[in-house]
Amino acid sequence: MPRPQRLLRAVLASTAIGLLAAGCADFPEQPSAAGWSAQPQLTPQAGPTPEMPGGLPQGGGQQQGGQPPTSVPPPEGCKDFNPAVVATCLNPVSGVALMDVNQSTGVVTALATERSTGKLLKVSKDVDPVEVATFAVDATGDGGLTGLTLSPTYGEDQLVYVYLTTDTDNRVMRLAPGDTPKPVLTGIPKGATGNRGVLGYDHEGALLVATGDAGNPALAADPASLAGKLLRIDAAGQPATGNPTTGSAVVASGFRSPGGVCVSADGTKTWVTDSTASADVLYKIAFGKPLGAPAWSWPDKPGVGGCASLSNMMWVATSNAPGTQMISMNAEGSFTGKPEPFLDKENGFGRIGPLVALDDNTALVGTVNKAPGGAPVSSDDRVVIVVRDSSSGGSKD
Repeated sequence: MPRPQRLLRAVLASTAIGLLAAGCADFPEQPSAAGWSAQPQLTPQAGPTPEMPGGLPQGGGQQQGGQPPTSVPPPEGCKDFNPAVVATCLNPVSGVALMDVNQSTGVVTALATERSTGKLLKVSKDVDPVEVATFAVDATGDGGLTGLTLSPTYGEDQLVYVYLTTDTDNRVMRLAPGDTPKPVLTGIPKGATGNRGVLGYDHEGALLVATGDAGNPALAADPASLAGKLLRIDAAGQPATGNPTTGSAVVASGFRSPGGVCVSADGTKTWVTDSTASADVLYKIAFGKPLGAPAWSWPDKPGVGGCASLSNMMWVATSNAPGTQMISMNAEGSFTGKPEPFLDKENGFGRIGPLVALDDNTALVGTVNKAPGGAPVSSDDRVVIVVRDSSSGGSKD
């Protein structure tokens, strides 16, 4: 078992969260956050790059199956007593990434991005956030700093990638410790809407970039445009080896405003959440083939965002409704139940935007309760580690 997973299990075992992870995805070795320092402000001409840090709690917290903790007092200002909470008093969080778990102290360090401020922050329990970088962003509509991910080889290169909206375009940028942010992929069309983009990586180490349609559905259907696409690129922004069309980064087309991209632990399933004009949807992606009908559709538009493809479940965050939704799934990726809410009650953390799997039962999430329509508590917005009961999930048909 990789070292980060052993550390995460040790931390979870030492807290009253009380959930042991059953199946683990493979994650790159994570170095300590000590090498990170504040970066100079990025100009709109520079380029795209993702995510940030967080720290894990000691004692108390959420119990198995999402049941309320036995005794956790309400927050007092920015002080949050729930041990699952890594960071507090942020602006609405658009991206999260786990950096490190200290084996001796159980402290988690994470990265977090704020969509509207353009800030990339290193966060840890009961420690003031450290500003790693501030990007000049256009946060009108659904744009801003919207995507974050660590390099697939983060343990060796410590590279962070972000997706952002500038005055002229949407782009992907890369940030290395001690260096200024560098553009990786620029010129992704920008519009009044449809600027949100999200990042991930696959099991071959390629970066996955889901882009919005810039408010123009015709661009999403245009193979020559980067808008409304799922792109698969290498660290230099070039089409990744093995793409369906040689020389093209495009592996899927037809998105409007994607909120999450996730890959199963075995690498066999890739998913994208999206917001269409009539419904929120979840697509199962087949590279190089038409997008087809959604694998699931939510006409009530709960605001689907980050996602995790677990061994027996799809886990989807919702930013317009409290909590998350879970859909029972078989090994082939077919759903065997209907969406069931999780963390939507008083013991939850309100509305959630980004969600990144840490293992088969555990995720790092960011809340968006300060966004319009939310009901923030004094410690919002927060970065939180949440654990699901391995037996929980969608209701049967």
